[in-house]
Amino acid sequence: MPDVIQETPARVVEAVAATLHAYGVRHAFGMPGGEVVTLIDGLEEAGIAFHLARHETAAASMAAGASVTTGTPGLLVTTVGPGLANAVNGIADAAQEHVPLIVISGIVDRATRARYTHQVIDHAQLLRPLVKASFEIECESAGPTVARALALALTVPMGPVHLDLSPAVAAMVDPDPRPLGPTTLLAPAVVAADPAVQSLAQRLSKAERPLILAGFEAARADAGPHILRLAEAIGAPVLTTYKGKGLIPETHPLSLGGAGLSPLADAIMLGLIRRSDLILMIGYDPIEMRLGWLDPVMDPERIVEITAAAPDHAMHHAATRLVANTAAATAALAAAVEPKKSWPDGEPISARQQVAAIFATRSDWGPHAIIDLLNEAAGPDGLVTVDSGAHRILLSQKWIAARPLSLLQSAGFCTMAAALPLAIGAKVADPTRRVFAVMGDGGLEMGIGELATLRDLGHPVTIVVFQDRSLALIALKQASAGLAPAGVALGETDFATIATGFGGHGVRVETADDLRRELAAAEGRSNFTLISCSFDADAYKNAF
Repeated sequence: MPDVIQETPARVVEAVAATLHAYGVRHAFGMPGGEVVTLIDGLEEAGIAFHLARHETAAASMAAGASVTTGTPGLLVTTVGPGLANAVNGIADAAQEHVPLIVISGIVDRATRARYTHQVIDHAQLLRPLVKASFEIECESAGPTVARALALALTVPMGPVHLDLSPAVAAMVDPDPRPLGPTTLLAPAVVAADPAVQSLAQRLSKAERPLILAGFEAARADAGPHILRLAEAIGAPVLTTYKGKGLIPETHPLSLGGAGLSPLADAIMLGLIRRSDLILMIGYDPIEMRLGWLDPVMDPERIVEITAAAPDHAMHHAATRLVANTAAATAALAAAVEPKKSWPDGEPISARQQVAAIFATRSDWGPHAIIDLLNEAAGPDGLVTVDSGAHRILLSQKWIAARPLSLLQSAGFCTMAAALPLAIGAKVADPTRRVFAVMGDGGLEMGIGELATLRDLGHPVTIVVFQDRSLALIALKQASAGLAPAGVALGETDFATIATGFGGHGVRVETADDLRRELAAAEGRSNFTLISCSFDADAYKNAF
């Protein structure tokens, strides 16, 4: 008789992994521990690659970078106790940046949990303010629980959802091992003839000075082409948040670029908004802005919002709100409006020129010149991530974005050390695209271990370090408050040597010609390149 081949019974972890895979997850980031080894094995078997980071918060940012690049949920894996606690910053960042992040943490088996105290904390309680929900995966309902978590994470406003999984449950035989895929959403079409759209179109036709303010939600919904068509039809200038940069090409005459953190630029743009008689907010979330954007106009009748979900903030009040997919609603509105001319006195052109003059490059070397050269090297197709600090504000204002989601940053939480892991996640998700990480020396020192992650992955990311030997943004805030600098000076780190020690190519530059040459050379390397750009922090004075 021929041998009978018996299939190995499906484990719970197979249902977990298969459901994640069905939702488009292909990459997991984190740090392993004894409680998650079975989970990692199941993920790998399902075709979800596990990428080892050097810190859990960085791993969360990597998952965020991959999520934005692919449009699918991010996946963070941590072990019990200190592993999950290490990830809190990254999970909080995902909450404020609206990343659909699935956080799976190992947990001590139920049989010993009540008695055992080693590394045991209440995971759900720890994350309660940061996640949309927290569940424990059980044997009898593994697939549906993971599918529920994914659906919640992807529901607008998107955000992180936490799952606990014990090693014993992960290894159990699943009594109902069916992978569950995403639900097909059949949303009614938003069309130009819809009464709500017609009502907005009529309001726009009466406005003499309309202005469009758009944000990250619009970028993620691919609303840019429709925003451009609408703006051109009614002559409305388009201002974006930093995360919405590139929704329309920033070389376009109607583009006012990004705003949100520069007092000099904001004074001009807020003045223009106050002169506008209708502000159309499309996918705009004021979490991406600074306090100056509280109530940009006091009259709610002048504000109309198009958003996929009603907001939960009180930063402004809109008298009219259309809740719908931002791309579909903007497309319908663009088809419904009558072409017209606006802003007869040309104020948007003047505002654009004033901002350009403020951020014009001042000298042959320094932060302004570095941004110009980086913009040139990245071109229209490069993807750039930027860390928090003075360099981020300057770059976000000077950067000329040709397409949306090409400049990634932590804009809501503004956490340091995010640029390198964001770049790693984006490069892992799309190895064909050239990726740059722009960091200050303080941010790099905070997360320098991720250079080892980059080395092990073998991806040729280009890292540009603004080395001014200072926490320059905090120093500027101290000076503006009339205080002496304290706790902001940094010693001189030899980043070039460190990069070489991590297996990459490291170099220090102090001239524009050297930077241009090194940026070009980095494109041909098979490993990462770190370019340390040295200049004095005084170059930021009155820069933004």
